Amino acid sequence: MRKERFVLLTVVALGIVFASFVVRGVGQLIVGRDSAVLVSAPIAVIGFGMLVYLFVRATLDAVGVWTIE
Repeated sequence: MRKERFVLLTVVALGIVFASFVVRGVGQLIVGRDSAVLVSAPIAVIGFGMLVYLFVRATLDAVGVWTIE
C-alpha cells in the first residue's frame, strides 16, 4: 500500500464516521430515534472498522513488520 492510498483511506474512514452522525441526526428528525439508530449503526461500524484496520496497519509499519511503501 502506498502512503497516498493510506491517507486517502483514512480520510474516507473519517468521512464515513462523520456521515453516520449526520444520518443519525437527520434520521431522528424524519423517522424517529430508534429507526435512525438502526440505520446509522452499520455505517458507524464500517467506518470504525476501517479506522481500526488503518491503526493496526500503521502500528505494524512503525514496528517494521508490514511496511507502507
